[in-house]
Amino acid sequence: MAPSYPPVDRAVALVSGGLDSCVAAAVACAAAARPAFLHISYGQRTQARERRAFEAIADHYGVDERLAVDIEYLRQIGASSLTDPSLDIPRGDDAPAGVPSTYVPFRNANLLAIAVAWAEALGARAVYIGIHREGATYPDCRPAFLEAFNRLVTEGTRPDSGIQVRAPLIEMDKAGIVRLGCELEAPLHLTWSCYSREDTPCGACHSCRLRRAGFASAGVPDPVTAATSTCSKGEKA
Repeated sequence: MAPSYPPVDRAVALVSGGLDSCVAAAVACAAAARPAFLHISYGQRTQARERRAFEAIADHYGVDERLAVDIEYLRQIGASSLTDPSLDIPRGDDAPAGVPSTYVPFRNANLLAIAVAWAEALGARAVYIGIHREGATYPDCRPAFLEAFNRLVTEGTRPDSGIQVRAPLIEMDKAGIVRLGCELEAPLHLTWSCYSREDTPCGACHSCRLRRAGFASAGVPDPVTAATSTCSKGEKA
């Protein structure tokens, strides 16, 4: 179950177009009277497909306040197989122990900095992000990172801004995220998770494998790969 947050008038949701961000956005839409959706491309391999997913999710929720930003400097910085095509994305069980090559150095801090800046400009009191403990092999997905970043937000914004970064999925595994998405009737059929392909999911990258395991553990067909889903009111994938 997602943590309970006080309702707010305005909130910014970081929406990559993936499963986790879609469910976090659904929580944001339930908590905020006027949600705003933010999408950030950073030179990742599937950025065009993710952008289409973002637009479709925003359309689903009728969100007019949306912003898409490009920060290609993360591709220039490199050191990640998500942004450097010369590096292989781990497939199957070939990922080494420790932080995987798909980690983009300090990515979430960069994304959240933009989200908080936009929230301050809009007068929004909350920023939603879909990080969760199961992704804790990425250092910027851990609860400790969230706590530290919120201290930074308090110190670095106007005293009356009152902005809080909220990570409603932080203690969930992927199956719990799928169940919450179903409960909130989130448009999971519009999401994209694959790290390497934009036509059909590769099924072998870490993100595809986590997604498949999450839907299987939740006992729910994945609407992206199945013809229909109980999550999406019978809609076609």
